[in-house]
Amino acid sequence: MTETPRPRAQRHDQMFPILNESEIARVARFGERRRYAAGVALFRTGDVGIGLLVLVSGRVAIARHDATGRAVPVADHEPGSIIGETAGLSGKPALVDGVAVEDCEAIVLAPSDLRALLVADAMLGERITRALILRRVELIASGAGGPLLIAPADHPGRVALANFLSRNGLPFRALDPAVDQDARDLLTTIHPAAADYPLALLADGTVLRAPSETTLAQALGMIGQADPSKIYDVAIVGAGPAGLAASVYAASEGLSVVVLDRRSFGGQAGASARIENYFGFPTGITGQALTARGFVQAQKFGVEIAIPTTITALTCGGAGGVHRLDAEDGRRYCARAVIVASGARYRRPPIGRLAEFDGRGVWYWASPIEAQVCSRQEVVLVGGGNSAGQAAVFLAQHASKVRMMVRGPGLAETMSRYLIDRIAADPRIDLMPHTEIVRLHGDETGLRGLTWRDRITGEETSAPIRNLFLFIGADPASDWLASCGVALDDKGFVATDGSLETDHAGIFAIGDVRAGSVKRVGGAIGEGAAVVARIHAYLAHHGEEQSEPRSPPPNARLEKARPHKSEP
Repeated sequence: MTETPRPRAQRHDQMFPILNESEIARVARFGERRRYAAGVALFRTGDVGIGLLVLVSGRVAIARHDATGRAVPVADHEPGSIIGETAGLSGKPALVDGVAVEDCEAIVLAPSDLRALLVADAMLGERITRALILRRVELIASGAGGPLLIAPADHPGRVALANFLSRNGLPFRALDPAVDQDARDLLTTIHPAAADYPLALLADGTVLRAPSETTLAQALGMIGQADPSKIYDVAIVGAGPAGLAASVYAASEGLSVVVLDRRSFGGQAGASARIENYFGFPTGITGQALTARGFVQAQKFGVEIAIPTTITALTCGGAGGVHRLDAEDGRRYCARAVIVASGARYRRPPIGRLAEFDGRGVWYWASPIEAQVCSRQEVVLVGGGNSAGQAAVFLAQHASKVRMMVRGPGLAETMSRYLIDRIAADPRIDLMPHTEIVRLHGDETGLRGLTWRDRITGEETSAPIRNLFLFIGADPASDWLASCGVALDDKGFVATDGSLETDHAGIFAIGDVRAGSVKRVGGAIGEGAAVVARIHAYLAHHGEEQSEPRSPPPNARLEKARPHKSEP
């Protein structure tokens, strides 16, 4: 009888497959052979342009290290081993060191060669892709090669950077100098002022003081230089399910594609603690896991991804012309067709001092990072949709109590039945209908309390609750379209015709930002697939001809796009 492999052993074999001679020969068609003497580094942490290596002879040791200088062995590769992880798909900085333990020979594939191999050889490509993904997961768990964040555990800057790195699938470590001796030892050489927190220490020894997300991204090599002379077939603004799906279908069919997003891949769906009604996943899947698969898949087909990139203006080029996208930092991208998939921004209720406590007790998503901040504390969650229900169930596993407040009589009109039943069955969740937040209390350290009102009796109650989660819907992120004058409906969503095209030729809209979309992950992915067929038809039909914008679609309002006023 054949013994079934144990899960741990099976996972190790998938993470570190050994290729046979025939498989090595198949890989060799896509790369070149190189020899390395014992002691020579094949690559170091931070090196870019490393695709994949397949070891033909000799041994190579892989080690990770962080800003503290500690080196930790990761793997010892033998002949037949593949060396690399998902960074190799796009040539992003390496997260580990690879050093020849003895004289060795390897087949070296550049990122473009690796992508070509994965597409051309489906069977071998599947094994390699699975290994690359599993290795990235392990690197994230260990924090290998990523920055070291130093700040108090509840420091809003540390929480924001940790969330940014986590949402983008990047490894990192975070230390609190109040409880970690390693952090205190490092501070003796850095001498930070209070305004310098959080500190971000990079693997090369660079110290960033209170960096923004963009500054940290640039230091980590996340953002490449845009080539304004390059004209893509398709530029997609938004890396949520709709945008990623469109990028996968477009690139797999031979179109050149760039995806731009202001913060991270996954959009609002990526922040979902668990999606349980998405077809094909009977046990559910986290939004991060689902969209991360799409993110890797897009890179496999050669999609260029620039995150974070905030697009501030669109200049329409007309039918058959070239459209121009301008970023906040001065970068420019040009494309023959543009897909608007910028989704929606979290809605902010009209509560005094709300902006003062953003990231300091007021949250708009519930990830493991926020759950850690409010561990064993009482929290308040406002909202009655599916996102609110998923967040409440997730937070109840960490908080001592979740007060779930809705303005209406209950959840039946706004939430899926399975979530309503789960909330009702959880003693840690207290559903409070006809309730609204009226005041926030706090100081320079953050939120310190809340006051809410019963909308039936008018009675007000205050409590020293330090974490408030808001899930009250979202407004379309369409203000950047004002420069082109794309037609919107009366709520600011992008108006389209039956082909998902706007009133400007070559400008398409999909996902949550589009008027009439179903606001579901499955619907967004479906629109991402459908729009590619429309773009093929557009590119084939228009070529280089120019024309004026078409008449607005029937669901457009008379005026054109204009910036929206921020909610108080």
